[in-house]
Amino acid sequence: MREQERGGAGGGREGRQELPPQSPEEQARAICLRLLTGMPRTRRQLADALAKRGIPEEVSQEVLSRYEEVGLIDDAAFAGAWVESRHRGRGLARRALAQELRTKGVHTTLVQEALEQLDSEQEEQTARELVERKLRGTRGLERDKRIRRLAGMLARKGYPEGMALRVVRRALETEGEDADDLGYPGE
Repeated sequence: MREQERGGAGGGREGRQELPPQSPEEQARAICLRLLTGMPRTRRQLADALAKRGIPEEVSQEVLSRYEEVGLIDDAAFAGAWVESRHRGRGLARRALAQELRTKGVHTTLVQEALEQLDSEQEEQTARELVERKLRGTRGLERDKRIRRLAGMLARKGYPEGMALRVVRRALETEGEDADDLGYPGE
């Protein structure tokens, strides 16, 4: 009897497996829902995923438009959350954030709107915090090497050169380092 129960349990598992959706619309909906379950996605990210899986363009556009109507896809909200998260978590500046959003397919207008939540003062404050954390690790290095490392770190995070050099200069001056000849005009 136990053998039959085990066999029955195995057969029951096979019987419980869902059949793949039949129509392209059902396939597209299932793909989108699965992708959106893990994390928010942009319309373009979903469209790319559907194209990769062979869903016809017209079916893809229809499903994506419907998901936008009901609020499952919202590129503006995605962009706003992305800017907040990546600026706070990784210290990325507007330029780097804009590039990331463009590669995810967010429209330029929505990118600009999302970036408006970061003002210059907030961006510079984040740059100062990043430099302060990195500054400790550069003590003992020659001055030029410290400047290159600190300014380079800010540049990789998308900060403008002028702001990066200004922030590095002030941090080094605060620490007592001579930073007069950093090459930053206007100060």
